[in-house]
Amino acid sequence: QVQLVESGGGLVQPGGSLRLSCVASGFTLDDYAIGWFRQAPGKEREGVSCISSSGDIAYYTKSTKGRFTISRDNAKNTAYLQMNSLKPEDTAVYYCAAGLKIMGATMRPVMYDYWGQGTQVTVSS
Repeated sequence: QVQLVESGGGLVQPGGSLRLSCVASGFTLDDYAIGWFRQAPGKEREGVSCISSSGDIAYYTKSTKGRFTISRDNAKNTAYLQMNSLKPEDTAVYYCAAGLKIMGATMRPVMYDYWGQGTQVTVSS
């Protein structure tokens, strides 16, 4: 069964850090680009970061660049999103996604084949 499972979310104070993990099962991540997306209540889903299958290309949005770091460990079939200096506006459900036919990396959701169920991140004092 093809599956992506996110973990690592939770409640953190402003300025704190969290590391999200995305574990793939039923397929190998080696050939897949990975994207992280988030959706806050009442808002559209938005891209957060993405990384190519080889890990040599990574993109961030203006709001996350310099604070978030995307990475992957193909040997562990896992991708990560390290989030530092968290702000209340980062509060959302975070999703990882895997896309096979992606040249490089993209934050276009339509390009992704598999999605996780999401993990809640709440930044509040």
